[in-house]
Amino acid sequence: MRPTEKDQNETQDEHRHHYGYKRDLRTAMPQIIAVNVKNLLLLGYGMTLGFPTILIPAVSQPRPDEVLRLDTSQISWIGSINLIVVPLGCALSGAVTTPMGRRRAMQAVNLPFLLAWLLFHFSGTAGHLYGALFLTGLAGGLLEAPVLTYVAEITQPHLRGALAATSSMCIIIGVFTQFLFGTLLYWRSVALVNITVTVLAVLALFFVPESPHWLVSRQRHAEARKSLQWLRGWTTPQAVEEELKDIQVLFKRKKVGNNEVEDTWSEKVSQYLHRSFLVPFSLVSYSFFVGHFSGMTTLQTYAVSIFQSLEAPMDKYNATLVLGLVQIAGTASCVVLVRVVGKRVLTLISSAGAATCCLLLAGYDVYIQMQDKPYGGVMVNGLADNSSTLGLNAHDDAESVKNPYSWIPMTLLFFLAFITHTGIRMLPWILIGEVFSAKTRAGAAGLASAVGYVFGFVTNKVYIGMVDLLSIWGTYGFYGLICLTGCVVFYFILPETEGKKLNDIENHFAGVKKLSNEVYRSKKRKNLEISKMREIKGAVNQSFEGDNTNL
Repeated sequence: MRPTEKDQNETQDEHRHHYGYKRDLRTAMPQIIAVNVKNLLLLGYGMTLGFPTILIPAVSQPRPDEVLRLDTSQISWIGSINLIVVPLGCALSGAVTTPMGRRRAMQAVNLPFLLAWLLFHFSGTAGHLYGALFLTGLAGGLLEAPVLTYVAEITQPHLRGALAATSSMCIIIGVFTQFLFGTLLYWRSVALVNITVTVLAVLALFFVPESPHWLVSRQRHAEARKSLQWLRGWTTPQAVEEELKDIQVLFKRKKVGNNEVEDTWSEKVSQYLHRSFLVPFSLVSYSFFVGHFSGMTTLQTYAVSIFQSLEAPMDKYNATLVLGLVQIAGTASCVVLVRVVGKRVLTLISSAGAATCCLLLAGYDVYIQMQDKPYGGVMVNGLADNSSTLGLNAHDDAESVKNPYSWIPMTLLFFLAFITHTGIRMLPWILIGEVFSAKTRAGAAGLASAVGYVFGFVTNKVYIGMVDLLSIWGTYGFYGLICLTGCVVFYFILPETEGKKLNDIENHFAGVKKLSNEVYRSKKRKNLEISKMREIKGAVNQSFEGDNTNL
C-alpha cells in the first residue's frame, strides 16, 4: 500500500532530525560511553572542589603528628585561590585547548590534577597547599571548553540534553565523595586515592574518538567520518555521510581561486562581535546570574553555618551531607526529565520554585523576629553568633527557648537545593555546549564559564555583607525577587533547544529562523499495511474486480 502524504511528511521530518539513524540502544550506547568517559574527568574536578572541606579542619586543628598548622589568614586563602584562578583558566580555555583537539586537551588537563594531588599528599608548608590549589583551579578552568563542547558535538539532538546534564551531576558526586572519604581516611591518604580517578580518566580517553566537528574544522574529513561511524553505533560510512555533510557546511571556508583559505585572525575575532555570539552569550550569562543568586551558591559555601543559625533539628554536619544527596537527586531528576519536558519548562518551574522557597524563608524570618520568645543567635559576618537574639539562629545556652518551627526553614532549604538543581543551576552548563556557533563554540564556552565563576565569586563575597546589612529575611527576599524576575525573563527569551539540531539552534540565534518552544519528539509511524487492513476490515477484496458486463 502506498503511504499517505501525512506519513511521507512525518518520515521526512524524522529523517531531517535524525539522518535516518535507528533510535535504538546500539546507536545510543557509544555516545553514552564517550560521555561517561569524559565524566571521569569531571568527577576528578569535583573532588578538587570538595577536598578543601576536609583539608581546612585538618590543618586548622591538626593532630599531633601533622607538620602543617595554618592560622586564620592562611586558611582563608585555601577557600579563595580556586575562585580566583578558575575564571582565568576558563578565559584561556578555548584558545589554549582548541589547537590540541577536544580529546587530547581533556587528557592534557589531567597532568596538573595529578601533580596537585601529589603536592597535597607530600606538602610540608602552606605554600605547597597554595601551589596545589592553583594547579587544580587552573586545570578546572582549562577543561571547561573541551568538556562542554565535546558533549554537544558528539551526541544526537534527542540525547544531548540528558547527557549534558550528567556533567554537573558528576561534579556534585565528586564533591560528595570527599565528604565520605574524609570520614574514613586522613586527608593525605584521600589525596592519594583521588589520583586513581585522574589516571583512569587519561587511560579511558584513549578509547573514545575525537569530536567530528573539530576534525572537520581541521580538514581531517576521513577521520571525522570514522569518528561518526563509531559514535552512531559502529555503523557504515554511507550511514553517516549526510550528517558529515551538514558538519562540513558549518566549517565551510572562503575560496580564493580554486583553493580554500582559512579565516585570518581578525576575521576570527570579528565572529565574536556577531549576533550569533552576542545573543547566546547574554542568555548564558544571565542564566548564570540567576542560578548563583538563587540562594544555592551561598548555601553550598556556608552550609554548616546556615544550618547552625537555623537551629536545624539535626546535626549541622549531617544536614550538610543530606544537602549533598538532595543536590544529586535534583541533578538526576534533571537528567531524566529534560528529555520529556525540555529545558524551557524545567527552567521556568525551577526558577519559580526557587523564588517561592526564598520568599517563604524570608517570611519565616520576619515571623520569628516578631515573636516575643527569642530563638538563638544572630548571623554576624555571615556566621552564626550565639550571643544575641534574632529570628533564624541557634545556640546551646540552656536558657534559650527551643524553636518548635525549626524544621520549616531546613525543609525549605532542602527543597531549594532540589528544585534549583532540576533546572536553573543546570541550565547554563547545558546551554553552553549548544547555543554558540560552530566557529566560536570552544572560545565562547570558556568565556561564558569564566562569567559563571565570576558570578559565583561575587555571590559568596557579598553574602556576608548582605546578611549584616539586610539580615536573613532581606537577603533571601532579594534572592527570591531575582528568581521571580528570572522566571518572567526566561519566559520571553529562552527558546526550547531540546531535541533540536545544532545547525537549527545556530540559525535561531543568528536571526535566520526561529525555533519553536516545543520539544522535538519523533513520531512513531504506524505499520501502513496493518492500518490499511483494519480500514477495509476484510469486507472487500480490493484486488478483485467485479464483472460489470451485461449478459
